[in-house]
Amino acid sequence: MRVAALWSVIALAVAGFILVGLYQQAGERGFDAQLDQHVKTLLASALPDTPNAVAGAAAAPDVLRLREPDALGEPRFSLPLSGWYWSLEQVAEARTDVLFASASLVGDPLVLPQIGATDELASGFAAGPGSEEVRYLRRRVALGDQSYILSAAIETAGFRADVWEFARNVALTLLVVGIGLVGAIFWQVSFGLKPLTRLQRSLSDVREGRREQVDEDMPRELAPLAVELNALIHSNREVVGRARTHVGNLAHALKTPISVLTNEARTSEGPLAQKVAEQTALMQTQVQHHLERARQAAQRRVIGVACEVEPLTERLARAMSKIYQSRGIDLSHDAPEGLRFLGEAQDLEEMVGNLLDNACKWARSEVAIEVRRQEAEGHGRRWLEVVIEDDGPGLSEEQMREAVKRGRRLDETVPGTGLGLSIVADLAALYGGAVRLERAQRGGLRAKLQLPAADERTLT
Repeated sequence: MRVAALWSVIALAVAGFILVGLYQQAGERGFDAQLDQHVKTLLASALPDTPNAVAGAAAAPDVLRLREPDALGEPRFSLPLSGWYWSLEQVAEARTDVLFASASLVGDPLVLPQIGATDELASGFAAGPGSEEVRYLRRRVALGDQSYILSAAIETAGFRADVWEFARNVALTLLVVGIGLVGAIFWQVSFGLKPLTRLQRSLSDVREGRREQVDEDMPRELAPLAVELNALIHSNREVVGRARTHVGNLAHALKTPISVLTNEARTSEGPLAQKVAEQTALMQTQVQHHLERARQAAQRRVIGVACEVEPLTERLARAMSKIYQSRGIDLSHDAPEGLRFLGEAQDLEEMVGNLLDNACKWARSEVAIEVRRQEAEGHGRRWLEVVIEDDGPGLSEEQMREAVKRGRRLDETVPGTGLGLSIVADLAALYGGAVRLERAQRGGLRAKLQLPAADERTLT
């Protein structure tokens, strides 16, 4: 749009220069035609009345005597320094002698550029007697054996003023036309791109989870694109659904054989049974981890999915309070309403649930969960942060680094597979987020889970 407007302005400017140039050329041609007419009148007025004189001049050039021309029908040739001048010069070998000149010159010579030796006509601009610019025309004529140069000149001040006035009018006219043209371009492009803007906003709503599909009520040129986008979104959801089903079936298929091996190893004695128990436990850990990774990758960033954070975290907090009621854990919850996670609700539930369960296992008496917004920088991505901390023994810096590694259990006396924090870290990374562990003010562990936030506007 800006390029089109720029080229339109350039084209109008070039057109303006061309128009002014053509006008000036037309004026110069008009000057030359007028000057040529005066030169011809000058020649006719200077010739003697007796035709025989000219005829006899061919045999005896000295007999021909040109007479002084009159005012040529133009009174300004008689007014002193009027800007209208003429002169008649006789060419004598390498010099020219002025025979007659207009009264307007007041005795001063009319100094003009020399005409070429082989040229019959010359015209152009030069400085006149009063230092004003004049347009001149010089013509060489031969009368018998003698050559003469007849010159006429007219001052150009009025002509220059006309050219500048014309240029000013052209500039004003083209300025108005340019403003109108640029405005029309901006209006046309803005009006023409409105459907694309609507499509972009509709697709953004789907990506942010505010609607299920793209609005198909578009102009006929864009309607097929909207239909194809909706088909792509639907296909994406079907692929995710099939992947989840496949992962679930695989989990059930592996769970039974591993459970049988584990039970058989527990009921048997001897080094072989112990070895089988160790390996089946490792198998269960590995299978669980890779199944979780496969499930996470299958549902990563499903288009148009978002969920409310506050109801989900509040439900998890109530559930953990009941599970750990016998230990007297005081679990506080603080989350703003309207904040939404840009992703699957079950993923958020798994991440927060793992962190909350881990905090309750290690806490002495207090666990706190807080959800807060993170301001986006400029037009960057929106984020939310879930902070869970406890008053347990906490971890050292080295233990914090080890805790997020797959299958790493820092205390074998506490039940679990050691996959909780690893799963949280992997799942958060799939959404572009992260989980960080640090020392809490209560003395225990603080886990900060950063995740993408959806637009908080109401679903349409």
